[in-house]
Amino acid sequence: MTALLAERAADVVSAAQQLLTKRMGAPVKLSDPIELSGSGRTTVLRVRVAENSYSLPRTLIVKQVRGAAQERTTGGLAPGVAGVDSAFLREAVSYQFTTSLGRDHRPGAYLIAYSLPDRLLILSDLGENAGMTAALRSGNKTTTRNALMAFAQALGRMHAATVGREADFVALLRRVNGVHRGDGIAQQAESSVVEVPRLLQRELGLEVPGEFAERIVRGNRLFSAGRYRAFSPSDLCPDNVMINNDGARFLDYEWGGFRDATLDIAYALVSFPGCLCDIELSRDRARQMVDAWRAEVVGVFPTLADDDALAERILEARLIWVWLTTYWFLPADHARIAAAREHGLSTPRSAALINRWAALAEDARCSGDDLVGDFADEVSAMLEERWAE
Repeated sequence: MTALLAERAADVVSAAQQLLTKRMGAPVKLSDPIELSGSGRTTVLRVRVAENSYSLPRTLIVKQVRGAAQERTTGGLAPGVAGVDSAFLREAVSYQFTTSLGRDHRPGAYLIAYSLPDRLLILSDLGENAGMTAALRSGNKTTTRNALMAFAQALGRMHAATVGREADFVALLRRVNGVHRGDGIAQQAESSVVEVPRLLQRELGLEVPGEFAERIVRGNRLFSAGRYRAFSPSDLCPDNVMINNDGARFLDYEWGGFRDATLDIAYALVSFPGCLCDIELSRDRARQMVDAWRAEVVGVFPTLADDDALAERILEARLIWVWLTTYWFLPADHARIAAAREHGLSTPRSAALINRWAALAEDARCSGDDLVGDFADEVSAMLEERWAE
């Protein structure tokens, strides 16, 4: 740990000790900070509880976000739609909300304490777990399969446990801030409805058919409405998923909120569109993941027992994610592209976009949707032609 990081860690540990001492009503001493991750303005530490008069866990996770002068982009993508205060607020509220769930239904760590003024969260420690990124990079088919299936099952359990509780989440948001701020990704989805046709015309010379545009408008509503609304951490890229003995566990709730649950399972099928990655996913594996997710949610969403209804909704969710990934990555906007999460699964944006449109075309044709299939094929071909130059 560099001197700068050590100084920063000491400040974070000191703030955490003060917060816990105030909350517990007795001195709490933390020691042995280990930096786990974090962006330029975020510090995430694992600390040991050295002294306390209460039964705190032996280790804790402390996360602090510093400063609010610059806006943070939603999910690491595109121009900022809300400042870091809004992101921290959502994360704190999301952890309050998920901590209120039964132990078996919590999708990740539980909240021990937080401070809005200090932008500080103190969370339970999920332990030394394997990241989903590492599982997908391993090249081991069994490891990859198990990670993806655990991901799908965990999503389903989270969705089933949170159906009908959106009012509780909104009440928490309003209690800590007085207003209910919208979902940043939903705002970008709304912007993409108008912006992507312009991009396709300018970059590829393609006109978006009117009927296809109507499908985009309908798909966009999955963020703000939809029949299958449930809680989502929203940023479900592999770096934010841990695999342990309990299955998949989700991290980073900065944009947590409620949306149509099919968007979450489709997120993996579209190769995690918030990242510059390209996961090879066979149709059989995709079907197995959807079936594993459905098995968890069909009790609360009985209409999804119908295969045709399920396929239609999954295709709609896939379509809007491919549309959004085009909004994020098609423009030669270096700041926007650089802001995307990169990791060991990353590929050039050209490969990511081409493969996502091609996979959408295949899925649409298998579902008998020639309108989406034809247009997706055309976009994929034009992207290949453009980047072959």
